Amino acid sequence: MSEKLRNWIKMHRARLDMTQEQLAEAVGCTRQTIISIEKYRYTPSVELALKIARVLGMTVDELFEFEEENGK
Repeated sequence: MSEKLRNWIKMHRARLDMTQEQLAEAVGCTRQTIISIEKYRYTPSVELALKIARVLGMTVDELFEFEEENGK
């Protein structure tokens, strides 16, 4: 059984009217990294996940969760 790490970064960025570039600057990474995380192409380190959560006013558990690859 395979799992995919899902996230709600884009939704919470939009809630704060924050661009990918602004989030990237706030957490010390590139816009391309944020794009890759939002599109599930890159799994962030624990440190980066914590920084993103802090900037968005969320917990890591609220932003990320595992989902089975078959959609369950």
